[in-house]
Amino acid sequence: MKDTGISRQLDNLGRITLPIELRRSLGIGKRDYLEIYIEDEKIILMKRVPTDVFTGSGDDLIDYKGFKVSAQSIKELATLAGLI
Repeated sequence: MKDTGISRQLDNLGRITLPIELRRSLGIGKRDYLEIYIEDEKIILMKRVPTDVFTGSGDDLIDYKGFKVSAQSIKELATLAGLI
């Protein structure tokens, strides 16, 4: 674990703001989602990376009604449906 030397106080609603330096260095945008994990006494935040809803793959993703689906999964579904 790397000490950043940064500390933040929770606001009245229990929120914190991530410093811009951390967001920039980690490639976290304003509206990005973060996954929250707990390990022992630690809270771990990780940038959520979009993946295929069926396979977990991150390649050739297409957004369909709020879900990420890979081109390969679409081909496999089309085959199962008898469309190709």
